[in-house]
Amino acid sequence: MKDVIIIGGGITGLATAHHLKKAGKDFMVLEQSAEVGGVIKTVKENGYIYEMGPNSGVIGNIEVNRLFDDLKGDCELEEANDNVKKRYVLKAGKWEALPGSLKGAVKTPLFTLKDKFRILAEPFRKAGTNPHETLAELVKRRMGQSFLDYAIDPFIIGVYAGDPNRLVPKYALPKLYNLEQEYGSFIKGTIKKSFIKKTEDEKRVTRGVFSAKGGLGSIVDAIMKRLGAESVVLNAAEIQIRPVDNYFVVNYLNADGVSIEIESKKVISTIGAWGLDKIAPFIAKDKLEKIKALHYTKVIEVVLGFDKWEGMPLDAFGGLIPFKENRDILGVLFMSALFGNRAPNGGELFSIFLGGVRRQEIYRMNDEQIKEILKREISDLMQLKEYKPDLLKIIRHEWAIPQYEADSGERFKAIEEIESEYKGLLIGGNLRNGIGMADRILQAKMLAEAVL
Repeated sequence: MKDVIIIGGGITGLATAHHLKKAGKDFMVLEQSAEVGGVIKTVKENGYIYEMGPNSGVIGNIEVNRLFDDLKGDCELEEANDNVKKRYVLKAGKWEALPGSLKGAVKTPLFTLKDKFRILAEPFRKAGTNPHETLAELVKRRMGQSFLDYAIDPFIIGVYAGDPNRLVPKYALPKLYNLEQEYGSFIKGTIKKSFIKKTEDEKRVTRGVFSAKGGLGSIVDAIMKRLGAESVVLNAAEIQIRPVDNYFVVNYLNADGVSIEIESKKVISTIGAWGLDKIAPFIAKDKLEKIKALHYTKVIEVVLGFDKWEGMPLDAFGGLIPFKENRDILGVLFMSALFGNRAPNGGELFSIFLGGVRRQEIYRMNDEQIKEILKREISDLMQLKEYKPDLLKIIRHEWAIPQYEADSGERFKAIEEIESEYKGLLIGGNLRNGIGMADRILQAKMLAEAVL
């Protein structure tokens, strides 16, 4: 018998367990793979420190800072340096800096003259009334087509690897959606919110890009050090929940193939939407179908390292490529320009992304085809005379990023109905509450508070 059983040992499950440990609860984390951390994995190789999954997060809520406060001594927050303030967007084969202010938006060659006037007039437009309006529709209505093509589209490619014509702001970008609904305008809302008095905790929410010293894997290691190996079961196969009276029975096969049974009044699932029906077959089929309908896009991530860099100056966060530019990569992150000690002295480290919602055919290409794309695109875009990477890793993410589209409302409602019907069962993970690192850390706190 345990106070709480957590299914899934990714960042959401581990951070939830961390809060339960602090509260003195007796819990167990069940992880199906041989390692904790989910998609977070940091590798150190030949002077490089690179990520096999997410590369960074955003300090978007107070729980990010609080988690690092808790892990002090074993894990240290690393904020990206000032290069992060500059972000390139490709237009007509040339990198242009994305404007960070209204003045910059008027001067940039990224937007048409017509849309520059639309941007200036944005505060005077009425708020939308369609809650299922797509992001593309919202942006064209308020800011214009060129702003969609060369500001929002590359941003969405960088965050969701998605399509603005399918994502719905109410679910995918709720803060943006609420700016218009509450203040009538993005610009007016941003200005008015800047005058709201903040607590000391809120002042630390800088919206800055972060990692951890030594890579994001340091967060996982630090949490595990506090949890203790005895609190986590790895290689837990065929996990299944069964409701019995006012508690739950959870069965799984351990690494030796022995069937184990645990009882608890509280069970938290943090796995993806694609696996919920396997661990909870007792849930009504119609509700499971609404959850499983969540669209995950496939993405290829490539790590490239050069011991000696002889390309363009790396003075930015990276470069994003609008779909309109018709290139075969989504973007490039300049990882060694953002965080310290990520490449050998004089060298550089990059993360490149391919595929996404609108280019799923690239995911089906073999490694040699991917290498050919990289050689062609990186040589051209990064002004390399000679393309000879000293580090090259191709990582395939089949269930990379969930897309919060028009059916998200039905999914959220189904989850609420399931939790209401089966008291003590909580459904978390990236199928709700956002997809970013900060979203996962915040949700972990919410899940822990719900069972406490």
